[in-house]
Amino acid sequence: MASTLLLEGTICRYIDDRNGARQLVALHVPGDFVDLHGYPLKRLEHDVMALGPVRVAVWQHETLHRLTGERPDLTRMLWYATLLDAAMHRMWIFRVGRLGAEGRIAHFVAELHARLQAVGLAGDGSFALPLKQIDLADACGLTNVHVNRVLRSLREQDIMTWRSGEVTIHDPVRLRRIGEFDPAYLYIDADCPD
Repeated sequence: MASTLLLEGTICRYIDDRNGARQLVALHVPGDFVDLHGYPLKRLEHDVMALGPVRVAVWQHETLHRLTGERPDLTRMLWYATLLDAAMHRMWIFRVGRLGAEGRIAHFVAELHARLQAVGLAGDGSFALPLKQIDLADACGLTNVHVNRVLRSLREQDIMTWRSGEVTIHDPVRLRRIGEFDPAYLYIDADCPD
């Protein structure tokens, strides 16, 4: 068994219901371990899919076991990564469970911008988003038609635009307010354990 570290591209985690409808439950950016929790749990309860071309590094679980035994600092870093992953899951639950359609999309975009900016892949308000509109719908628990309406509304309010796989945030303050987004749960400015 192995765990995957995303080096380039975008990977999602998803679950299909019995009718085949998909719910994205996580989106991974470069630097994320996609399935690190599979190391102690030995299996995944969801599926993983690349959203376009990706480059990954694969770590055999035997290697992780040996390295974590030899390097307690690595164990703490991997534990930290899984705790961050759990914090993002809690926010995704909040987003889909409590925010309206505009808030869900605003929160999703604000989170992704903050995460990509932290790894040097987003500028001042713009970043590549290689998702299809249906992927955004699946991540936000909305229909494709509803996502289209919300994106048009956000564009008409001059808050953000999403064209040809590129997002531009024109008014980050309003975007964060609409999405009730506070990046504290991402611990971007926190020191990773050493």
